[in-house]
Amino acid sequence: MTRSISQLFDLKGKTALVTGGSRGLGLQMAHALGEAGARIMLSSRKADDLEQASAELQSAGIDTRWIAADCAKEEEIHRLAEETLQRMGDVDILVNNAGAAWGSPAEDHPVEAWDKLMNLNVRGYFVLSQHIGKRSMIPRRYGRIVNISSIAGLGGNPAGMYTLAYNTSKGAVISFTQALGCEWGRHNITVNAICPGFFPSKMTKGTLDRFGADELASHAPLQRLGDDEDLKGATLLFASDAGKHITGQWLAVDGGVSVVAGG
Repeated sequence: MTRSISQLFDLKGKTALVTGGSRGLGLQMAHALGEAGARIMLSSRKADDLEQASAELQSAGIDTRWIAADCAKEEEIHRLAEETLQRMGDVDILVNNAGAAWGSPAEDHPVEAWDKLMNLNVRGYFVLSQHIGKRSMIPRRYGRIVNISSIAGLGGNPAGMYTLAYNTSKGAVISFTQALGCEWGRHNITVNAICPGFFPSKMTKGTLDRFGADELASHAPLQRLGDDEDLKGATLLFASDAGKHITGQWLAVDGGVSVVAGG
């Protein structure tokens, strides 16, 4: 029987693991999944931030737990995956969101900073997806993986914005999404990416201060930056059965910045 739209978006009985989930975009996505009925496991590096975020979600009636882990380190990722499976059971939805940025002209960019970004922004996504996929999603023939890329992964930057390693890592996330979506489609696992534009956050604060929020917003056809609810719809689409026939795709949530000619 054909399901209703509310049934397709319903996540009751599902479990979601959200990395980088203690603030900003990760916390917004955790809200979206929890509001649709999913149980949430949050992860980031700092226990204090996780405790506060978990309390916020729980006050909204969302069943939430947390684990502090550094997703740049393979042993920490394996611990996160195993503890999540032990405490929550199978993971239905994985949101790979933990990430870092670095600003430096290419000719002076520290190699150590390049490696740091690649380890967290790309390698971390692979290792956690591999572990959760092999231990939970593939055996059950069900999974929804949502990778957070960026419009920075779609091309270069405006003059004066020096984030070569970040752009490269986010471009790699798009390729990773496409390749993994192709490979794991036979297991009924969808893999998609969201490419946010500028949202006010701790990561973007330096750029917003330098260029000005109003100036950056003026380059978007919608004349605004992202807010505290603009990722909720895309997250829920990719995480639910409403998006069960979508895989290997990326979606820009950027107010239209990425489609402006010469932008």
